[in-house]
Amino acid sequence: MLGSRADRRGADRGPTGPAASRLAGPPALSPRDFARLSAFIEGRCGIRMPPSKRTLLESRLGRRVRELGLAGFGEYCEHVLGGAAGDEMVRMVDHVTTNKTDFFREPHHFELLVRDVLPALAAERGAGTRRPLRLWSAGCSTGEEPYTLAMVLLEAGRQAAGLRFGILATDLSTRVLERARGAEYTEAQVRPVPLPLRRRYLLRSVRDPQVVRVCQRVRELVALEQLNLLDADYRLRDRMDVIFCRNVFIYFERSVQERVLLQFARVLAPGGFLFLGHAESIAGLEVPFDPVAPTVYRRREGG
Repeated sequence: MLGSRADRRGADRGPTGPAASRLAGPPALSPRDFARLSAFIEGRCGIRMPPSKRTLLESRLGRRVRELGLAGFGEYCEHVLGGAAGDEMVRMVDHVTTNKTDFFREPHHFELLVRDVLPALAAERGAGTRRPLRLWSAGCSTGEEPYTLAMVLLEAGRQAAGLRFGILATDLSTRVLERARGAEYTEAQVRPVPLPLRRRYLLRSVRDPQVVRVCQRVRELVALEQLNLLDADYRLRDRMDVIFCRNVFIYFERSVQERVLLQFARVLAPGGFLFLGHAESIAGLEVPFDPVAPTVYRRREGG
């Protein structure tokens, strides 16, 4: 028998119950679950999650809920916040962090680095000459900033023989660090790189003519590591001479900004330089830095 019309209508509707909810995707992120997740994200990595970010969080983590085959955000909260899913915490941070960067972003910073900062550090402490210059790209995202620094300093070394340096590049997100290690970018992404530097430091991919890769000479100067700026101890082997941390503080509350800046002061050598993004400022914070140029600061000798 073909069965009743009602039976056929029920069959057309497909599965019901928990299986149906998994197929349809997770339900909306409830205020309670949003509060739990946002508090964890802010406490874990300092990223502000006001109520206006609820839709964004629902969209980004909704994909992860579906990938795990969970019934909804309540089940996901128990999974990730219960303490047993350490790897999932890293994946969650990867999904919620925003990573936007470019080669030669805010180019005046690189001009100031070569024109003013390098001579000052070389004259006062021999950084770059008697010992290697140590630079840190904090919040390096997919690698454009540290690779830009390496190219700029290699070019400076062509004019000043004997310049030695090393670059530490860190980010909270393991996903963007993997992309940085690959060091492959599209033609559109490398367009800000001056043509002479493109010819000298970028190689065209043999697999895809629209993709280029940063050459080995540049890659070897950059050490990529995961690091959370909210950690109590950065565990750096040496003090830094220069820190680039641009367009990271815009996601932090002022109290978190001050906390991170005090950590920077501990790992930055006295007289070292700090570069922030164009929309960031340390005004009003109790930190041992003095302005030397717009969004560029110097660590006080006795701070």
